[in-house]
Amino acid sequence: MANTTILLREDIEHVGGRGEIVKVKAGFARNYLLPQGFATLATKGNVKQIEQERGALLKKAAIEKATADAQKEQMETITLTFERKAGETGQLFGSVTSMDIAEAFKAKGYEIDRRKIVLKDAIKETGEYTVNVKLHREVTLAVPVTVTAEGGEMPVKEEKKAKAEAPAPVVEEAAPAVAEESVAETEEAPAEEAVAVEELAAE
Repeated sequence: MANTTILLREDIEHVGGRGEIVKVKAGFARNYLLPQGFATLATKGNVKQIEQERGALLKKAAIEKATADAQKEQMETITLTFERKAGETGQLFGSVTSMDIAEAFKAKGYEIDRRKIVLKDAIKETGEYTVNVKLHREVTLAVPVTVTAEGGEMPVKEEKKAKAEAPAPVVEEAAPAVAEESVAETEEAPAEEAVAVEELAAE
C-alpha cells in the first residue's frame, strides 16, 4: 500500500509528535489525518512552507512539554481517595471511572481532560491503585488512588481472611523429610554427571 509524507500538526498516538515529518499509509492520511486538520501534506512543492510551519510547531511543542513538566512536579504529591458502597468481599456497587478521577482532580484545583487519564477498565473493587495521567506525549504522572467502602473501611476478601485465620504449619515435622530429599538428590547428582560425561566422550 502506498505511503505519503506528512507534517503532524498534533501529537498522534503511535504515529508521532507535533512538528514531526513522518510517512503514513495514504488512506490513513487522506481519510483521517488531513480532513481533521491533524496533518498537512509534505511535498516538494511546499518544502519552504512546511519548514516554516514545522519550526512554529516544534516551538509550541517545547513550550507545552515545559508546562507539562512543571505541572507534573506540582502534582506529584497528590493522592486520590474514593468511598463507595461495597460488599463484604470489596466488590463495589458501581465503579470509579476516568470521569470520577477527573472530577477529583478538579476538586483539588486541576483541570485534567479525562481522555488523558489512562484507565483501561473502571475500578470495581476496593484497594490501592496507581493511575497514569498523560500530561504530555513525553510526560506521564503516576497518581496513587485508594478506593474504600463507605466509612473508610477496606473489606477483607474471604479467601485472604481464611488464609490469615488458618493455623500455621508445623515446620519441625516437615524438616526431616526435606533434609532426606536433599541428601538423596546430592548423592544422585554425581552419577548423573558421570553418565553425561561418558555420553559426550562416546560421541
